[in-house]
Parts: sequence; structure tokens; C-alpha cells
Amino acid sequence: MMPLTLANTGEVGVIRHVGGRPEIRKHLADLGFIAGSDVTVISKTGGNLIVQIKDSRMAVSRELASKIMV
Repeated sequence: MMPLTLANTGEVGVIRHVGGRPEIRKHLADLGFIAGSDVTVISKTGGNLIVQIKDSRMAVSRELASKIMV
């Protein structure tokens, strides 16, 4: 298991655990970051990650991405 920030571009990972305070976990769950979901790192730019989860692409800060374990 490793944080999403360490995943390589183009790599598909399965979310194993989402950490952080309860409000952060809820925010990430609302965006679709729940255990068992596939997530793909599209690019890493300026400290942020562009990821694809389900049918959406979104930017995630490095701070939030570090709480998502794949």
C-alpha cells in the first residue's frame, strides 16, 4: 500500500484506504474516492494530481492525495 502521490502517471490503482479527519474522508467519499474504486493518475502538475475516478477527471491537491492509499 502506498499514497496516491507515489503512483506513476498512467498507473491504475485500487483505493485501499482513505485517511484523514472525518470531514476530509467525507469530502473525498463525496468525490468518489471510496475503498475498492479504481483510480488512474493522468498527470502530475504544480503539486496537484489530475486523476480519473469512475467517469470523471479531477484535480486533487498533493495534501489530499497523500491521504488516499492505493
